[in-house]
Amino acid sequence: MKFTKMTFGLATLALGVATAASSYSVKLYDPMWIGSTQLKAGEYKVEMQGDKAVFKIGKSVVEVPATLGKSDRKYASTSFLSENSRLLEIDLGGTTSKIVFSAGPETQSAGGSK
Repeated sequence: MKFTKMTFGLATLALGVATAASSYSVKLYDPMWIGSTQLKAGEYKVEMQGDKAVFKIGKSVVEVPATLGKSDRKYASTSFLSENSRLLEIDLGGTTSKIVFSAGPETQSAGGSK
């Protein structure tokens, strides 16, 4: 009986860990830049792994620095925010989480104070 409870507990824990690393689908209609990395147009699976976002399309895998942020509201669907062909963030549908990409030096405005 104890073995059964322990097995059930471990299975539940494993399921929780697997769910935490969920991937989300993002369709890019045009090429997008994240820092110095360009993602081609296509349907990507994206997930956070530590301090990087991992984009997968077919057998191709692209890793870029990112942080996981929180919103005050729950996103109804997965969508992204971009500016001038630069991917800024991905809002993860069904959650209050978003993947935020830092602006590279080439996207920061000149003459800004530090």
